[in-house]
Amino acid sequence: MTSIVLSKRLKTIADYCPAGSRVADIGSDHALLASYLLANGLASFVIAGELNDGPYQAAREQVAKLAAADRASVRKGDGLAVLAPGETDVICIAGMGGQLIASILERGKAKLPGVKRLILQPNVGEEVVRRWLLDNGWQLTAEDVLEEDGVIYEILVAQPGDPLAPYREKARSTEELLRLGPWLWEKKSPILRQKWEREREKRKSILDQLAKSRRPETRKRYEQVAKELDWIEEVIQCLQTDKP
Repeated sequence: MTSIVLSKRLKTIADYCPAGSRVADIGSDHALLASYLLANGLASFVIAGELNDGPYQAAREQVAKLAAADRASVRKGDGLAVLAPGETDVICIAGMGGQLIASILERGKAKLPGVKRLILQPNVGEEVVRRWLLDNGWQLTAEDVLEEDGVIYEILVAQPGDPLAPYREKARSTEELLRLGPWLWEKKSPILRQKWEREREKRKSILDQLAKSRRPETRKRYEQVAKELDWIEEVIQCLQTDKP
């Protein structure tokens, strides 16, 4: 068996893939996740999709090393265009911006019927991804947050269902939970608090820069950021007091 070591981020994504599934990894980062799932008997078939030629060739070389390479397909194309309807149970899209992930899902809607699970890991813009899921009939069923090499990642898992279910009867509004993550907010991980502490520092830095400007239009922006900072401070306070 080819030994494949995944980063903590990719290993967490792999753990959310149901055993025996047909898994597509879009933007596959050298097909590492797909190869790991296949080499360890965790997927029955894998598809690695790449847009550009360099990563596509690297993914082909990686998959060629596998003993079970006949159960893997490396494809070059844009987003979900590499998939045929109904040929995959799980779609993973990781390591890109939330806006791009939402765009890939929107453009590939015709490929989603029959898919049982989406595993999404936006580098930024998690709220955009949650909103797309909410607007398109996908129920957020799990979330994870982790830190690796100084970077904080959020992983979102969804399935067809009631998209409003995670947001009902919660102390915070849907709009807030789209930003915070409804399941992450329930867990209240110290890493989530760390993320929002970093966001607080970003807002403070923006306010410092705005305070130096003498342009009249800057005042409105200053007030917006100050209001945002107040909200973040309250979020952090809750994360500190609700769970050690």
